[in-house]
Amino acid sequence: MKKLILLLLVVGYSTISSAQDKINWVSLEEALELQKKSPKKIMIDVYTVWCGPCKMLDKNTFQNQDVADFVNKNYYAVKFNAQGNSTINYQGKTFSNPGYDPAKAQRRNATHELARAFKVQAFPTIVFLDEESNFITPLRGYQKPQQLELYLKLFKDDDYKNMKSQEDFNTYYTAFKPTFKG
Repeated sequence: MKKLILLLLVVGYSTISSAQDKINWVSLEEALELQKKSPKKIMIDVYTVWCGPCKMLDKNTFQNQDVADFVNKNYYAVKFNAQGNSTINYQGKTFSNPGYDPAKAQRRNATHELARAFKVQAFPTIVFLDEESNFITPLRGYQKPQQLELYLKLFKDDDYKNMKSQEDFNTYYTAFKPTFKG
């Protein structure tokens, strides 16, 4: 009996600790509603189902404990399939994917109008929105935890607003000291 209880405790603890490694993903509509109650920036993972680097970003970066903790505390996190078939209302406009082909649901498909509006040109791309859901910028390509940390903190603290040139960014980049593990 003691072994069974111990086993249940170990399984329960490992389930709880692995759940803590997870980012709390919501839909864009949910994030926009949450912003009305408690303003935070929004981080959108723009991915496709066929994209290898998108899957690496999920596995290696978004499941990193430091990344998950920081994102959950400071952002509303959204996953958005850039070649999916959803209809999304954003800033008074309705976005869809009129060229979507259900037969291609698991491979390359037409690009969603919202991905174009967010200036997404490659996958994965992480799009950042401010507390009022205004577009900040897209961040293209696979990011390791420490690489993403730079941008998560740059946008969270609004440091990007003080940057007027590449030289300003280079100074910020040089002074940045990553703390995320992995």
